[in-house]
Amino acid sequence: MDYRKTGLEVLEAVGGKDNVAMLTHCATRLRFGFRDKGKVDRERVEKIPGVISVVDKGGQFQVVIGNEVQTAYRAIKEITGEGQGGGSQPDGSHAGGSAEKEKWLTRIISIISTTFTPVIPALVGGGMIKAVLAVLTLMNLVNTDGSTYQMLNMISDGAFYFMPVLLAYGAAIKFECSPILAMTLACTLLHPTWSGMLSAGAPITFFGIPVILSDYSYSVLPIIFTVWIMSHVERFAEKVSPSMIKFFTKPLITLFVTAPIAFLLVGPIGVFLNDVIAAGAEFINGKASWLIPALMGALQPVLVVSGTAWAMTPIATMQLTKTGSEMINGPGMLASNVAQGGATLAVALKTKNQELKQLATSTGITAVLGITEPSLYGVTLKLKRPLIASMIGGGIAGIYAGLSGLVRYAFVSPGLAALPAFIGENPMNIVHAVITCVIAFAAAFAAAWLMGFEEPEGNGKEGKPGEGEGKEDKSMEGNGKEGKGGTEESPTVKAAAGQKAFSIQSPVSGRAVPLSEVRDAVFSSGVLGKGMAVIPTGDTIVSPVKGRITAFFETKHAIGITCENGVEVLIHIGIDTVNLQGKHFTALASVDDLVEPGTPLVKIERQAILDLGYDLVTPVLVVNNGSLSEVLTTQPRDVEAGMELMKLC
Repeated sequence: MDYRKTGLEVLEAVGGKDNVAMLTHCATRLRFGFRDKGKVDRERVEKIPGVISVVDKGGQFQVVIGNEVQTAYRAIKEITGEGQGGGSQPDGSHAGGSAEKEKWLTRIISIISTTFTPVIPALVGGGMIKAVLAVLTLMNLVNTDGSTYQMLNMISDGAFYFMPVLLAYGAAIKFECSPILAMTLACTLLHPTWSGMLSAGAPITFFGIPVILSDYSYSVLPIIFTVWIMSHVERFAEKVSPSMIKFFTKPLITLFVTAPIAFLLVGPIGVFLNDVIAAGAEFINGKASWLIPALMGALQPVLVVSGTAWAMTPIATMQLTKTGSEMINGPGMLASNVAQGGATLAVALKTKNQELKQLATSTGITAVLGITEPSLYGVTLKLKRPLIASMIGGGIAGIYAGLSGLVRYAFVSPGLAALPAFIGENPMNIVHAVITCVIAFAAAFAAAWLMGFEEPEGNGKEGKPGEGEGKEDKSMEGNGKEGKGGTEESPTVKAAAGQKAFSIQSPVSGRAVPLSEVRDAVFSSGVLGKGMAVIPTGDTIVSPVKGRITAFFETKHAIGITCENGVEVLIHIGIDTVNLQGKHFTALASVDDLVEPGTPLVKIERQAILDLGYDLVTPVLVVNNGSLSEVLTTQPRDVEAGMELMKLC
């Protein structure tokens, strides 16, 4: 594969050098910002040889190339010149300001995504505890009047009550201001004295200006607006404060100016919008209860692919915290997720392609349980017809969910594993949830089976549409053979021949997990290669194999190593950490270094990176083309750096 040619074809398909306002790359993908996005031919880009997939999210157009991304990047840079583009900011925007301005919808979704992402573990944790509490109550294992129930309810409710504090952190990351000061403002909105004033109900003023009494617990929009205002005030304070006393004056000005604005203006407006949005959702539900779940059930895959899946999250969260249940996201997503799994498992049963069968089986089960990205990106989106089948199943089940009045009582990723989140005051709600799952799975499975799909090429079979079987593939790509059933091995296979198996060690101490748990579909779907991932507890990344470093990215977040037998291993430290531009990473090796297992490669400031809101899960991938060796992964477990992570044979 000529990846230089790939890069040049990508440049032409995105509108040429004059349309590229920003260009950077990470370990696997090119990241573009454009002056006119209308000139970009996405469909053409996806068909270019060497392009694995295209991801358009966070204000960036990402072209997934794989391990040879640097070759494509250099080819484009030769045309655009070094003055074009530059590094990207943590929010994905261009540092120099010459990039295309995000459209208002894209910008809003980007703000929502960045703000809510760090909060999700707390919401899911609290939601699952609430679901467990519902099960315990249903089985009469806890007394609703007892202290045990009250404490568990308190634990499950904590993240929701203090929602403004949690969202302040994510908003501060997005707006690039102090997370501590942002969280301090949120604490001010929830202060016990303010709660006392609310309870008293007496009119209050601030320097003679009337203050509207509003309850900010559980709220979403007020703190996001407040932190946005704070980001501008903080920059002003930074500018006007003398350097000798900036340590004191900057936080003083920031809090003294922003807090009154929050209480007098921003907070009340945010609460009003909260109530308007909630009322609008209730109005739609009252007039056509089936509409929202049906649309969410059918269109959820489209929302995920387009990067707009976060758009409804604030509305659902506001409804959940205000009323104790929500019907905006949960019912439709339950239908969609299970339908995605049903369509994918239909592919698994029907295909004759063993690699596709294995991928569809594992990702289909994961989707039914509630995590659909691996199934969506790895199977249904590529095959197209199963994707349509999943949307049909999700839409049909969504209609039932809406007509039956199904609601979700806890913030979880809907699927079979999270059905307890549908146990609540209405004893029939869980029954309707189960029926929704059955309808979604059956309808999507049947639709996928009847509509069929074309078998992917390069696996020994070339299927007829809808039959899952067909004539032999003459190219025999990816199986070590060439020509018409020939037996000539590629050089890489010859190099690996004679070695029964070899071990790939963990590059860092932490928790080893399957790739399916990585929250980036490019990795979790396996399109870049098979492997495992490690959630680090250590701060030093070491070599997992013996070989030569063939790629060491300037941002220090990814390293490629070629073993003596030709197998290539990629270590990718964190998700989207390319945006840090090397900050908090210290290189301990360089390109062309010969390394042994355990040779130090990179030192990371783990806690500093986590504090910035980045996920440090570290995929370790076997990326040599064609998966010439079988990768044998291990079960999730705690590992130390140097322990065996997986084998190849």
